[in-house]
This record gives sequence, structure tokens and C-alpha cells, in this order.
Amino acid sequence: MGEVVFWTIIRTAILIPVLWFVYGILDYQLWWIVSLTSVYGVIIHPAIIHYRLFEEKNKDIIESTLCSSCRYFDVTAVLCTKYDEHPDMNYLPCGGLDWEPKQNKNEENLIR
Repeated sequence: MGEVVFWTIIRTAILIPVLWFVYGILDYQLWWIVSLTSVYGVIIHPAIIHYRLFEEKNKDIIESTLCSSCRYFDVTAVLCTKYDEHPDMNYLPCGGLDWEPKQNKNEENLIR
């Protein structure tokens, strides 16, 4: 997920100076249309595509591994937060030894 955010920030950092330069060339009304279209085409649409590819690439890990049912698993980053490592289909960071089940919402409320 960090790669999606990183490249979105890079594309934004490149597009802002380009739009600023184009502001001096184009008419104000046309500049707004060009700006909105380029923001969608250069920043938003590629970010959506990369996020979908991220989800597709990690779908099996999220749904089918022991890590995905562990309390230390962060779904948004596909990361074991205890070992700070990314699991995959053939590798579990703890080897299954430190696996702990996720708590239900009801169990969390009882603990508090």
C-alpha cells in the first residue's frame, strides 16, 4: 500500500508545477478544465488502478493464510505488526508459533 501512496505523492509533486506553468499559458476557464482533467488522469485514476492491483495481488494472502486470522496482521499493509514483516503464501514471519486469534468486538468491549 505504501507504494501506491508514494507514487501518488510523486505524481502530485510533478503535476503541480506543470499546472502552475500552464496557468500562465492558457485562458483561466480552459485552465480549470485542463487542471481537473489532468488531476483525475495523472493522480486519481492511476492511484485507483494501483490500489486494485495491490488488492488483487494480496487477495490470497488476506483470505487464505494463517496470518490473516492473527491479531498482529494488518490488512491494509499486508503486514505482521509483531515482526514488521510481510507474509506471503509460502512464508509466515513467526512460523505460526506466535499466532494469536483476533478478538471479537464483543470481547474487546468486555476487556475494557
